[in-house]
Amino acid sequence: MPEPSDPEKSATSGAAKPEVRAALARYWRSNVKIMISLLVVWAVAGLGCGVLFADALNQYSIGGYPLGFWFAQQGSIIVFVFVILIYCCLLNRLDRKHHEELEQLRREGKA
Repeated sequence: MPEPSDPEKSATSGAAKPEVRAALARYWRSNVKIMISLLVVWAVAGLGCGVLFADALNQYSIGGYPLGFWFAQQGSIIVFVFVILIYCCLLNRLDRKHHEELEQLRREGKA
């Protein structure tokens, strides 16, 4: 049974105060914005650079291979790994901020 003084557990039980519900809504809105932004970056790198802009990129080469081919074969995978890394870093920062906000609400007695 969750402790009533724990704002996160009480927020998920449906008995959350409006301030906590607003904080959770801000958290998820920020999370979705980050996720959509990073997915757009990955789509541009994978689909855009690997398929749609391949002809223009093929004028340049990396290691003897046309840049469009390189993006289609390796670039989107590398960009995906960087997207995961950036997502982890941004979510760690967002989680820290969210926990501080919930702690502040708890201290003020609003949670």
